[in-house]
Amino acid sequence: MSSLTPAPSSLSRTSFLAIPSAFSKFQLCPLPSFPSSSSRVLCRGGSSLQHVATDFKLVLHDALDASGIDTTHAREAREEFCSQIRRFTEIEKETSICINRSVDLGRTALYIAAEDDSLVSHSSVPLPVDAFISRLDDLSMDYCPHYKPEYDSSPEKFLESIERFLYVHKGFSRANENLLELRPLYLHSVLTHRSGSALMLSLIYSEIMKMLRLWGLLYFDAEIFFPHDALSLPNGYHKQKSKESDQVHIMTSGNLLVKILNNLKHAFWPFQHDSNKSLFLRAARAANCVDRSDFVGESGSQIASAKAAQHRLDRGVWTSVRFGDMRRSLSACERLILVNNNDANEFRDYSILLYHCGLYEQSLQYLNKYQELKNLQAEVNSSDPLSSLEDDAADKLMMRLNLIMMEQGWSQPHYARNFLGNSSEPW
Repeated sequence: MSSLTPAPSSLSRTSFLAIPSAFSKFQLCPLPSFPSSSSRVLCRGGSSLQHVATDFKLVLHDALDASGIDTTHAREAREEFCSQIRRFTEIEKETSICINRSVDLGRTALYIAAEDDSLVSHSSVPLPVDAFISRLDDLSMDYCPHYKPEYDSSPEKFLESIERFLYVHKGFSRANENLLELRPLYLHSVLTHRSGSALMLSLIYSEIMKMLRLWGLLYFDAEIFFPHDALSLPNGYHKQKSKESDQVHIMTSGNLLVKILNNLKHAFWPFQHDSNKSLFLRAARAANCVDRSDFVGESGSQIASAKAAQHRLDRGVWTSVRFGDMRRSLSACERLILVNNNDANEFRDYSILLYHCGLYEQSLQYLNKYQELKNLQAEVNSSDPLSSLEDDAADKLMMRLNLIMMEQGWSQPHYARNFLGNSSEPW
């Protein structure tokens, strides 16, 4: 219906997001050196000041550069990612993805994909983020011929028409989360293959909603019901008719990014054995920081998997099909610290990966930061057996790192065990 096609001047995403045209340069990589003086990276969003990094330097890109791997595109994608999250305020983080205005969530998700693509492909050209943004916008444009005036009389019919367009006409589907498939975790792959996680489908649905609202077609307060099971599709509903039980199914902007990054962190964690344990305990187990008696009932395959993961790292193999990828797990950890730097566990998890990389000085600094945050939060988890195991493992790791630094001194090269430079590929 040509009458419903928005004028070109109204198609700009920035007109909806109200994003300023220019920002001061955000220097994330490289950061000033340490440990002689620590540096804090700050992001400014409007009039509020947001701390979105740590007192310490994030090391992945510099480690890769030291290995002779060009990280130009990865650094650019990281800086663009930071240019988005610097707009986050605490209120914005708690805002539904359907009405988020300050942060372009679609673009932010694509910068996550662009960095990871650069890390593994070593391509001379970056992922075409703008082309995938256009593809995302085209979905909203393509819906216009499917719109009918009678939908104005019923919000339910309107939302049903959007879902019929998205899930039937366009063929988007929920990926099987039990399969070790990575494409559903990246927005550009979901737009290409039309199969994705619930997070990515919710993000796409919300972007369509925002564009339809911008064009004046979405006239009521709509929300997306985010499914917590493994099969259901995200669905829209009229918020005025919502129930109290629907509140737990509202996906906020901050939670969306944290969950996207956590999914990547889990998918690429180099220690995939024993899914009943936390990521940290799996890595601590491989580093012999956990008493073997605490892993009662481990199967032979689980023990072999742990030994194989450590053997790959010792040989300098940082990535292996179905067994994680150190670069992308480090990248996810770093971005989680940038987005969610009040979570002490993110510093702890990052620390133990750095330990496995042989970056002992940096590992110790991040583990100290974890202890500092943990003490400030004063969380009492002594009743949780898993938490007690994690605390014991963190203490053993701290003791070992202190002994290493006492023996080697602070003159140890930053990239002593530089497996990141290995050219092995997962395909």
